[in-house]
Amino acid sequence: MTPIRRLVAITLGLALAGCASIPAPIGGSFGARTPADPGPDGERVRWGGPIVATEPGATETCLEVLARPLGPNARPNDTDRALGRFLACRGGFIDPAVFAAGREVTVVGRVVGRAPRTLGGFSYDVPRVEAEAIHLWPRRVPFDPRCVDPWHRGPWPWPGPGWWGPRHPYWWW
Repeated sequence: MTPIRRLVAITLGLALAGCASIPAPIGGSFGARTPADPGPDGERVRWGGPIVATEPGATETCLEVLARPLGPNARPNDTDRALGRFLACRGGFIDPAVFAAGREVTVVGRVVGRAPRTLGGFSYDVPRVEAEAIHLWPRRVPFDPRCVDPWHRGPWPWPGPGWWGPRHPYWWW
């Protein structure tokens, strides 16, 4: 194998290793249902979003989740767009200190009716999901774009649209 082919093979292998993949417990194919339109009871869904509240009970723990669109790796997108709320319940104890408000989860399970909820003085029903798998995502690390370019020019390696900050005398390299 020539050195160029070897370099291309290594580069391609590293690039493919960095691709987003869905964790095995929450993998599979699912319909386009949302908590706002959950469909019939018994339908298997994959929904996710930030946890609003964790409620341990005598035999099960329920997570109230603000649903968000899922990205290509099944992680909830960091967006203000909400798809409604849902209640994900699983037998046993889930620690509210770990599954705290604001942490992101992706849930796979079956819709088993609706649960009454109250927010302020407003009463509403949310779909209840019997969770088969709950994936807790690591906290997001804030990204500072200034760390990429020491001269704060923006995402482009040359001055142009979006350029800001002082021009460095060696801006062309």
